[in-house]
Amino acid sequence: MVQAIINISEESNRVLNILKAKYGLRDKSAAINLMAEHYEDAILEPQLRPEFVKKALRIDKQKPIKIGTVEALRKRYR
Repeated sequence: MVQAIINISEESNRVLNILKAKYGLRDKSAAINLMAEHYEDAILEPQLRPEFVKKALRIDKQKPIKIGTVEALRKRYR
C-alpha cells in the first residue's frame, strides 16, 4: 500500500464525503480508490461499443477477395 499526503479543494473533499456515504466506505482513501477504478474503466481502458463489435463480426464473416499479385491489386483499385 502506498501512502500519500495530498492537498484537495473543499469541493473535492465534499465529493469524497458524498462517495463515502453513498457507498458505505470506511474512509476517504477508499473513496479515492473507488474514483480511480471508475476513471480507469471510463477513460484508460474503454470497452468496445456494441455496434462496433457487431460490425467487426459482420465483416469477419464476409468472404475474402482473392487478389493474387500486387499488379492485380493495382488493376482492381484504379
